[in-house]
Amino acid sequence: MLNELISNELISNELSENTVLPLSSLSKIAIHPLREKLYNELHNRPFQSIASPAQLTHIAIQHQGKLKQEEHEFISLLCNRFQVNSPAESMPCFYQDFGLFSLRWERHLEYSTYTFIHQAPLTVLPFIKNAIDYVPSDWFDKMPGQVISAVHLVIESESIDKAITHKVEHFFDNMSLIASAPVNSQAKVWSSFKLHEDGFGRFLIYQQDLSAAQLGRLVQQLLQLDTYRLMATLGLPLAQEINSELNQLDIQLQQVTTYIALGTDKSDRELLTQVSKIAAKVEDYRSQSTYRFSATNAYYDVALQRMDELKEEEIPGYMTLQEFLMRRITPAVKTCQTAANHLEDISRRVTRASDLLRTRVDMVLQEQNQILLKSMNHRVHVQMRLQQTVEGLSVAAISYYGMQLFETMLTSLPTLGIKYNHELVSGFAVPIVIVTVFVGTRLIHRRLMKGLQ
Repeated sequence: MLNELISNELISNELSENTVLPLSSLSKIAIHPLREKLYNELHNRPFQSIASPAQLTHIAIQHQGKLKQEEHEFISLLCNRFQVNSPAESMPCFYQDFGLFSLRWERHLEYSTYTFIHQAPLTVLPFIKNAIDYVPSDWFDKMPGQVISAVHLVIESESIDKAITHKVEHFFDNMSLIASAPVNSQAKVWSSFKLHEDGFGRFLIYQQDLSAAQLGRLVQQLLQLDTYRLMATLGLPLAQEINSELNQLDIQLQQVTTYIALGTDKSDRELLTQVSKIAAKVEDYRSQSTYRFSATNAYYDVALQRMDELKEEEIPGYMTLQEFLMRRITPAVKTCQTAANHLEDISRRVTRASDLLRTRVDMVLQEQNQILLKSMNHRVHVQMRLQQTVEGLSVAAISYYGMQLFETMLTSLPTLGIKYNHELVSGFAVPIVIVTVFVGTRLIHRRLMKGLQ
């Protein structure tokens, strides 16, 4: 017994030393500035524990990355009204109990969600009085942004094996329903995925023996699934609009490519102008759609993940949520992907057509440059011949003036008492002057040419 106590004490001492050493050692090491933020990121948006029965109203507001200050002021207005603490402006998630209702707010990249929770048994039939009815209407009317998703969700505790399902249609205005048994058949979920007269969609959950944490996760998955499936299909109208325009651009580009291949009476300048116009339109469509189509793929992937997390089982006679949404969302997402691929394909073809035209223009310019160079060479040759002619004439002119100066000098010699034969001296001086002038001009010409090399 004593040996056990000693060994336990040694182990506890060793553990305490092991727990202290990493902390003391870590304090001496440089910590990454984002380490704490990355740890907290995992806990920024925890799921809400919800007890049954309860009614919820979920609204997703699209703000496109803006309205941050407006949202903070909007929530602070409600907090001030109920005399509770307002959230910090940098908080991405906020939860507060206001008595008759609770508010859970989350801000995402391009939308925010407001979830109002009223935890109490129903006093009337489902969807007659909802959680939003307990929220001050004058405050709710000032909500910034545009509504992209709005649903009422009702949770009822009931034996799901004995639930009277034929009454459910009346709660959805006798619309055709989609239903499944998620969480390994521990609950039943009903929805029509349609808007009702109040502008809201509806979810009805019958659950049995689910804990508040399990129910909170189920509610979060359903609400996120409804938001993500709408955000995933937000690019469909843009894709449909772009597709019709891309078909026209495709035909125009095909005509230009045919002109380039076969050669027509159209000039390269005209073809290059057409290609430039097509390229400008393509880039305009890319700037409009690149982010939206990328977001569509991202939201679609998250929606698929939420569907898998539901762990649905089929209810006889009804289509499951995953089966229904996959049949509707997937074609919409594929349309966006097709439009994006078509856009990229046209962009690549425009680039190739532009390169071909530029190559042809460059070849024409090179031919023109060669002709111009030949013309310039000919002109230079003519100028050189003229220059040589002028140099020959200049030798004669300079020699003539040189002889005139020499004659002047000769006329002054008799005054000095020097006798000579004027005609003989003048005759011998002519070739000497001409050779001297010629050699002098050639030397000057060579020196100038040497300086230009």
